[in-house]
Amino acid sequence: MAKRDFYEVLGVDKSAGVSDIKKAYRTQAMKYHPDRNPGDKAAEAKFKEATEAYEVLGDEKLRERYDQYGHAGVESQGGHGGRSAEDMFGDLFGGGGAGSIFEQILGGGRGGRDRNQGADLQMHLEITFREAVNGVTKTIEIKRNESCETCSGSGAKPGTKAATCRMCGGAGKVRQQQGFFIMETHCPQCSGSGKTISDPCTTCRGQGVLAKKTALKVPVPAGINDSTQLRMNGEGEAGRQGGRRGDLYIVLRVRPDPFFERHDDNLVCKVPVTYAQAALGAEIEVPTLTGNAKLKIPAGTQPGEYLRMRGLGVKGDHGGRGDQLVMVDITVPKKTTERQKELLRELGQIEEATGDQRSFFDKLKAMFD
Repeated sequence: MAKRDFYEVLGVDKSAGVSDIKKAYRTQAMKYHPDRNPGDKAAEAKFKEATEAYEVLGDEKLRERYDQYGHAGVESQGGHGGRSAEDMFGDLFGGGGAGSIFEQILGGGRGGRDRNQGADLQMHLEITFREAVNGVTKTIEIKRNESCETCSGSGAKPGTKAATCRMCGGAGKVRQQQGFFIMETHCPQCSGSGKTISDPCTTCRGQGVLAKKTALKVPVPAGINDSTQLRMNGEGEAGRQGGRRGDLYIVLRVRPDPFFERHDDNLVCKVPVTYAQAALGAEIEVPTLTGNAKLKIPAGTQPGEYLRMRGLGVKGDHGGRGDQLVMVDITVPKKTTERQKELLRELGQIEEATGDQRSFFDKLKAMFD
């Protein structure tokens, strides 16, 4: 039998956005999930069909191939890679701090995080503008749960062992059926750990973990932006009873620089020049990220004009660097010498006599040509 159009399967238009596609899949999953339709082969087939459709339409690249070539364009990508629709369901919506869609629909947690996995942590790290541009390794100190050395993280007193929970049989969850719904919740006897401890460790009081301060080195890549979040796998809270560690998320805050502003991969700065330098042209030294560099000011440069210094910007994802854009800021002296006043008066007289409409800088330049 020929496959149905994936847009038709989910009941969405071809112009539907990602959020609409996800919402449509959730509706189909809630309706046809096997746990809601035990023994119903037709519902199971529709659930698998909806999951396959979401796998393609929920992926930007696969969706583009499907729109262009139809089913043939995505079948060559290997489909589900041999995984079941249940696996896809867990992969697409399982895990994360907000819980899986399965938990939202059925009240339980099939797949997703390990019940003994340590919690994820988040912290903020402030770095300077130049550290963000050039990259840096920072040492931070965090307070997190570490595995108890006395009981090796088991929570049980040395010489004793935790027993398998009798209520849940070690699963950590219990199920109850209410009509069409199957409710899956943490076991109240073992709090979801799957084990009970009759003789707890006196050091950690049966928790298996203790709070400790730890120093970590955080490599910050070059070209990072403000509010970027770095993920350090396995650097969160220690897991209970041998469970894997959580992750550490670091949100970067970049302090503004007094001289540079960043625009994508380009740097923008303002450099003061005198009206004589702007009118007649000059070569000046300009600060860059790698030290001072020479910049030629062309004759007749106007106030607010940008001059480009190629390859002196921020290192981008493509491997190259952006440019440094220098805005010319014409400075007018608050005090002038008698000779300066004399020359400026002469310039003013020329303007009045000739009705010259050229710019100030063109006129000033002409006086010295």
